[in-house]
Amino acid sequence: QVQLVESGGGLVQPGGSLRLSCAASGRIFSIYDMGWYRQAPGKQRELVAVITRGGSTTFADSVKGRFTISRDNAKNTVHLQMNSLKPEDTAVYYCNAEAGASHRVYWGKGTLVTVSS
Repeated sequence: QVQLVESGGGLVQPGGSLRLSCAASGRIFSIYDMGWYRQAPGKQRELVAVITRGGSTTFADSVKGRFTISRDNAKNTVHLQMNSLKPEDTAVYYCNAEAGASHRVYWGKGTLVTVSS
C-alpha cells in the first residue's frame, strides 16, 4: 500500500501563487508517473500535470506556461508550482501516483485551492 498526502492548498488572490506538495509513504518499491488532478464543483476530475520518473512532463492546456511540476525520486515527493492563478483554477487538487509491479494507481485525499479576491 502507498499513502499520498497533499499539502499547500489555501486561499489566494487572482494572479497569486501557491505550491502544492505531495509525499508518498508506505510499502514503496517503485513509483512511476506522479501527477496532479483537480476537480472543481460540479465538474469532472481532470488532469493538471504529470511527471514521469525520468522527468518528462505533460500539462493541461489550461495551465501551460503558468504551472510547473517537479519531483524528488529519493524523497518520493512531487510538487506543483502554480503561478498567475485564476478563479477558474479553484478546485480540490489531488495527488496521483502509479506504483509497484502492477502499476496500481493511488490517490491522495485532496487539498482545496481557492482563487478569489
